[in-house]
Amino acid sequence: GLGAVKFMRSVRNWAFKRFGDEGVVNLIAMATPEDMMADAEHIRLADQFIEVPGGRNVNNYANVQLIVSLALRARVDAVWPGWGHASEKPELPELLLNTPMDIRFIGPDQYAMAALGDKIGSSILAQSAGVPTLSWSGDGVEIQYDECENGEIPENIYDQACLHSVSEAVACFERINAPIMLKASWGGGGKGMRIVKNLDEVPNAFKQVQAEVPGSPIFAMKL
Repeated sequence: GLGAVKFMRSVRNWAFKRFGDEGVVNLIAMATPEDMMADAEHIRLADQFIEVPGGRNVNNYANVQLIVSLALRARVDAVWPGWGHASEKPELPELLLNTPMDIRFIGPDQYAMAALGDKIGSSILAQSAGVPTLSWSGDGVEIQYDECENGEIPENIYDQACLHSVSEAVACFERINAPIMLKASWGGGGKGMRIVKNLDEVPNAFKQVQAEVPGSPIFAMKL
């Protein structure tokens, strides 16, 4: 609820400064039974709220299909997704854009989100744009964003930043110097990450990362 409260206060403040009326924008909030039992502040700040299922966030704030269906039902002009939950899912802006009402997503488009949501791809784009990055397995790999079709980096470029074997991981460790972090690009919540401080730790750490997130591209970065 903290993200929603900060957003609502910002919109009210902007509306008052811009139009002299903080209520000119109608704010509709999602609210779970748990939110209502807690008398959550974002419910009280909203002009109206729509009750959604409780429990895990896949039932509510991370449920893209639910958010889109509620947005259509409420006939909103735009959706702000909050922090976390569905806010980093490229399919949300894509589905909203394809609604009959062309509902706007307040945030980056699906292509930028897809590009920046990938740990390897985002690092390639960052260093290509001149943003300082830590030394990593993809040092020197660059591409122009307009060469990325639908925000996706071509596989032959992307692959240059990845580690495909223990021997490649060892060579990368020797180049970057200890300590490094071996990471699975698709990992999250602590899975697919290993700190490596010594050369003899590399083989086991690489295999552990592979096993925890099967099929994921793997990269290394200076810790």
